[in-house]
Amino acid sequence: MTLLVVGASGFLGGEVCRQAVAAGERVVGTYHSTAVKVPGVATRRLDVTDRAAVRALLTEVRPDAVVATPYRNDDWAVTADGAAHVAYAAAEVGARLVHLSSDALHAGRPSPYLDDDPPTPIHSYGAAKAAAETAARAIDPGAVLVRTSLIVGQGSKQIQLCRDALAGRAPLFTDEARCPIDVADLAAAVLELVPSGYAGLLNVAGPDPVSRAELGLLVARRFGVDPAGMKTTTSAALGLHRPNEVRLDSSRAAGLLRTRLRGVTELLAS
Repeated sequence: MTLLVVGASGFLGGEVCRQAVAAGERVVGTYHSTAVKVPGVATRRLDVTDRAAVRALLTEVRPDAVVATPYRNDDWAVTADGAAHVAYAAAEVGARLVHLSSDALHAGRPSPYLDDDPPTPIHSYGAAKAAAETAARAIDPGAVLVRTSLIVGQGSKQIQLCRDALAGRAPLFTDEARCPIDVADLAAAVLELVPSGYAGLLNVAGPDPVSRAELGLLVARRFGVDPAGMKTTTSAALGLHRPNEVRLDSSRAAGLLRTRLRGVTELLAS
């Protein structure tokens, strides 16, 4: 199988590439500005906002499957338009599409979100992710759209944010709950979905809902750091309009996949 990973220089994209190469697949990975550093991956520079360039690359590579992971928090053209361009080009060449979405498209509520719950975005990034899903589903009803949460693991942005808070450099929110997932588990789940016949929305996140501040405490315990100096705040105190409690119910994925989605408490246990 030839697998095209769009956004291969990213944290998740790189792990998808590593696992696919280890499984013996032919992997082509795209990047925009930061080169892909995964041995065994053929790399191509790609601007996903350039529709013609996306079509040209997929016509050249003729992948059997496309894993689409690119995003930029402050850039609608990358997150929304880019996703549409990739979905269109994948459909043109008959490639299986696995599109990575986010829990950021939900507004937040006390009860968990199910796989098919409609988006309720309250900020621009969430709206862009919702638009990306709409485009991908309209273009390719057979695609699988993976909604995930905070991605953790060695070198992850989320772990670094916790380290910064523990060092007193920046605060963590006590009023934002998420369901973190390990990057290796998420990548394995994505690759398992490629040959499956699953179509539509699927929550793939960890089973443990924690606040960002609670995640910081788990990181402190894991690395033996005194949490006394950890800075915390609330999004409300800073006047931010952000999703608060966003818990993804991933029971459907747990029943469908062989990959075990480990909880963050287990992952960061000493």
